[in-house]
Order: sequence, then C-alpha cells, then structure tokens
Amino acid sequence: MKATTVSLQHVDCGQHRQIPIPLGSALACLALLISTCGAANAASDGRLLATGGASQIEGSAGGGLVPWAVLTGYATREQIGVTAFATHVEVEDFGLDNLGVAINLHNRVELSAAKQRLDLGPVADELGMPGATLRQNVFGIKVRIAGDVVYTPWPQLALGVQYKDSVDGTIPLALGARDDHGADVYLSATKLFLGAAAGRNLLVNGTLRSTSANQLGLLGFGGPGEGRSLQAEVSAAILFTRSFAAGIEYRQKPDNLGVAREDDFRDVFIAWFPNKHVSTVLAWVDLGSIANHDRQRGWYLSVQVSP
Repeated sequence: MKATTVSLQHVDCGQHRQIPIPLGSALACLALLISTCGAANAASDGRLLATGGASQIEGSAGGGLVPWAVLTGYATREQIGVTAFATHVEVEDFGLDNLGVAINLHNRVELSAAKQRLDLGPVADELGMPGATLRQNVFGIKVRIAGDVVYTPWPQLALGVQYKDSVDGTIPLALGARDDHGADVYLSATKLFLGAAAGRNLLVNGTLRSTSANQLGLLGFGGPGEGRSLQAEVSAAILFTRSFAAGIEYRQKPDNLGVAREDDFRDVFIAWFPNKHVSTVLAWVDLGSIANHDRQRGWYLSVQVSP
C-alpha cells in the first residue's frame, strides 16, 4: 500500500524538496485555515435556503449521487464559505464512508477534498484478505461558468474536475484496471423552477461526465480494451417547504472490467435544510452489481455543516 500524502514544494538555495503531509492532516489544516480567513465573510445570508445543495458522494455540491452546477454552501460573490461533510452508504454486502471539506470562493469556484473508504465485505474473504478495505482520495474543482440557479431564465452551468487516487491500487490492478488513478470531467446544468410543481419549487439537474472510473474509481480506471466514455446523470427534486425536499437521481456508469459487471446507480432521497449551517440527505439507493455481487441496495446518509 502506498502512503497517502499531499506534497508541499519547499525551495532552499535553489533546491526543490517535497514535504509529504498526511491527507487527514491536510484536510484539517485546510478547514481551519479557511474558517479563520473567512470568519469575517461568513456566508449566512444572501442566497435562498437549499440552493447550495448537499455534498454528493465524491465531495462536490449536489445531491447524493450526482454533482449539480451549484457551489457548496451559501457564499455570495463577496464571500468565502467552507463546509465539512460526512457520508455513509450501507448496502447488502458493502459499506462506504466519505469524509471531507469543500470551499466556495465568491460563488465562482468550488474546491473540495474527500477521503473514501469501501468495506469490501465478502469480497475481502474471497480474495483471502479478511477485513480488507479500498481507500481513495478525491480532489475536486468546479467553476460556475454562466447563469444562476434562481435568478436567470437559463440554468446555472458549471464545469468540474474530480481527480481520484487509489490508496490501495493493488486490488484494482489485479482485477484488470488500467490505472489506479484518473480524473473525471463533467458539465452540470441546474435550474430551480419556482412554483412549477403544483405550486411547489422544482429543481432539475443534468450532468454529462467523461470518465473511465470503475465503481467511482474505487476499482481503478479503465479495463481491457475499455477507456474513457461519456455518461449521463440526472436529478430532480420538489421542495415541499423552504427546508424540506424529496427527489430522485440516476447515474449512468461505465462497464470497463471484464471480470465484474458494473450497473448504473439510482436513488430516492429526502433532504432537510433546517438552516444555512446544516443539511441532511437520507436516501434509498440501488447500486446494482458490485464485484459480481448483485442487488446491492440499501441506504445513504449524508450530513453537511458550515460555520
């Protein structure tokens, strides 16, 4: 297993030296730094409740499975906002944990960092590695390029990149993946239609993703004769009140590994936004077949907090 570090460049008398920092420490320092620097500009008002979305499974602002064009939190163009999130997914044979932070810079750029951990369950026993897990680091950047989710007649558009690096790359490579790291590039369009669903607000999102990731990248990238492809992702939600929403999501997936079929993801979720500091998403998820274990269905819970 390779060490999980973030590297800083240090220059001393013309020589460059990399200083490794554990990712967990880097996330904590990043959250502390931004919280301190942004305290005077805390994003407490300015944008409508729920328009910051929640934290999706890879750390970007969105629903549960799909990133949206919105940026994390409620920072306006004069503000900097920071959020922290924790997610757990529990299906028939597997469990996934996701922990990280995200930053909104003036409602124009979103930066995120997340650490995923997949409990392999029965697959670990099949591999002769009881208790084994797969870990992955995800670093994201998203840029709002046009529109506003509420105030323009056209959708808000955002372009994003998620760089994913497997900490335990030996297993994905043994299954036939080409690489243990890779990047997803996506374009999202999100629009909130006021009063469009029997007087309730309706949110619609569409995302087009270029990816070679197997099971979000946890099983590596690419496979025998297969590489990058375009996949569609959609979300729709009705806001029954200012703080309560329910919706559905569907995410197409590539099927690169010959030894293990990969199915599309889907969920039905409810979201609660009691205020602009907390959001919670609870969902029923259907992840299809994972590592030849079919009918991986269960629940998803995500909590996001901000100052």
